[in-house]
Amino acid sequence: MGSVNRTLGEESFAMLSSEDVASLAADFAGEIVRPVDPGYDDAREIWNGMIDRYPALVARCSGVADVVAAVNFAREQGLEVAVRGGGHNVAGTAVNDGGIVVDLSEMTAVRVDREAETVRAEGGATLGDVDRETQLFGLATALGAVSQTGIAGLTLNGGYGHCSREYGLALDNLVSVDVVTADGRVRTASRERNADLFWGLRGGGGALGIVTSFEYELHEVGPEVDALFTWFRADEVFGSLLEGVTPLVDLSGEMAYVDLQSMLDEDYPDGLRYYWKAIYLEELDDAIVDLMLEYNESAPSELSTLDLWHLDGAVADVPRDETAFWHRDKSHMLTVEANWEDPDADDANLEWAREAITETETLSVASGRYGNFPGLYEEPARARYGDNYDRMVDLKTEYDPENLFRLPGNVEPRVDD
Repeated sequence: MGSVNRTLGEESFAMLSSEDVASLAADFAGEIVRPVDPGYDDAREIWNGMIDRYPALVARCSGVADVVAAVNFAREQGLEVAVRGGGHNVAGTAVNDGGIVVDLSEMTAVRVDREAETVRAEGGATLGDVDRETQLFGLATALGAVSQTGIAGLTLNGGYGHCSREYGLALDNLVSVDVVTADGRVRTASRERNADLFWGLRGGGGALGIVTSFEYELHEVGPEVDALFTWFRADEVFGSLLEGVTPLVDLSGEMAYVDLQSMLDEDYPDGLRYYWKAIYLEELDDAIVDLMLEYNESAPSELSTLDLWHLDGAVADVPRDETAFWHRDKSHMLTVEANWEDPDADDANLEWAREAITETETLSVASGRYGNFPGLYEEPARARYGDNYDRMVDLKTEYDPENLFRLPGNVEPRVDD
């Protein structure tokens, strides 16, 4: 392999000993994909088409033992770790440059316990995988609103969806998790076992380890539900709600819960370019409405949206210090979704989304950040953790003192002077 025009993945791979790579592959039940392998480009491709990164290795895991082997290899070789579940994190954290991707996308098993009304799903499962199994029994857990989203990133960073106001965040419905920490140990975390780790995993993103399975509480939802889903032109709605208007689109009515959960899938196809940011609002006022209308008109892409999420409900019922997820007291969240096709339009779309959030941040009602709509993690981690930040640093220092899981956005361990 020549040294001219090599990618970061090729350069990093060249520094690994062939014996060490062969040893990893020999004991690996899944597949180790190297930069020279034919399937490498497919293995490094993720949902967000704007992300173009080149890892040294992709470890396609078949089970927990493979995850342990990959983590131990990364630690021993000094490689940065990226974790791929569904591959849908908008910031592209499922892949890195020059490190190792621990790919769980083949680990998708889901098992429902009807008696306990719980469901256990492996770390590579999507919302659709979970809903398909639980709806056989008219049960569901609180997850997101796009069926192709991976449960792992969604849950570890929070997890808003159709059931949030009734049943809380996805992470609020966790009963237990199995997690591989930086030392290669497999731990079970729950309110009774490794409770401090369980606290940090619920809102800590991927900072403390790789979750290989999630156990959720289930609720009686579906198989048929009544949904209110209407679209209006903004000036008509906000200008005269009391007079009544005819919606542009009305998809309301009785429908299968799995159809509701997948209704938005077509809006977020693989390979489109995405950049999403979010900010919390303590209340709504005319300034927020005016700002949304202004940026809706100035969006450089017709595919982009500004969305207002109504929070509160069960999310706010949980004390803010009960999990690492902090921003429970906010009534709304404004999300700015820049979605576009042309790579030449990257700068214009990023600038539009960033300016919208920056202007919103000047308003007294706005603060904080949400880990599943992080842009490219430009803001410090404290913006997500609030007053839980110092405790997260303590946990990071205990469970990952060498910062093996050091992707952008992760809290960093404390360094002794």
